[in-house]
Amino acid sequence: MNRNGLIRQLAGGLIVSCQAGRGHALRDSAAIARMASAAADGGARAIRCGGVGGLDDVAAVREAVALPVIGLTKQDRDGVFITPTLDDAVAVARRGAEIVALDGTSRPRPDGLDLAAVIKAVHDEGALVMADVATLPDGELAAAAGADLVASTLSGYTEDTAGRVGPGPDLELVAGLRRALPDQPIVAEGRYHSPESVAEALRLGATAVVVGTAITDPTWITRSFARAVGS
Repeated sequence: MNRNGLIRQLAGGLIVSCQAGRGHALRDSAAIARMASAAADGGARAIRCGGVGGLDDVAAVREAVALPVIGLTKQDRDGVFITPTLDDAVAVARRGAEIVALDGTSRPRPDGLDLAAVIKAVHDEGALVMADVATLPDGELAAAAGADLVASTLSGYTEDTAGRVGPGPDLELVAGLRRALPDQPIVAEGRYHSPESVAEALRLGATAVVVGTAITDPTWITRSFARAVGS
């Protein structure tokens, strides 16, 4: 599928993030693949996966579902940690991800390369790039560097945004990205925990919305209900 076809498939829809961290009961690539299949059955337009499960999760999900796969890796390090290097990005594309999610902030990358060089390498592999950003200037930089989609994923998770946003999604950033980048596909991601917040992000101009924890983390979901009944 070409770029325009992929983006049309995502437009107005839900992307489900299927990830589980170290020590989680679902930390297994086969479990992640089944989770992705369930999300596909429920109407997801694409699956975001990888994280600490890395390339094995990307490959397992690619085999399990017919939907577009947005792949990534995560490294336990300060600073840039989502698909942090060119080699990581190329490896994700080669495992079958149609879209590679990577850090699109202005922070220095571990391999010293600039964002445009990494994006070009991914494009050379035939994949698209989703740039995860934290601020409006990040988004403008990522778009100028050639990112195919700009996502609000890192708002609240970088040094300059930590504590600046509340517990819910950064809808202000989504709206700001849409105003500043009217022709750019914008993906809303980060702390979308209700259907209402997803609908609001789409109303503010998001092309698509990523939901992870509220759909795919039964520990978090159970804890939310347990708190409600005083357990």
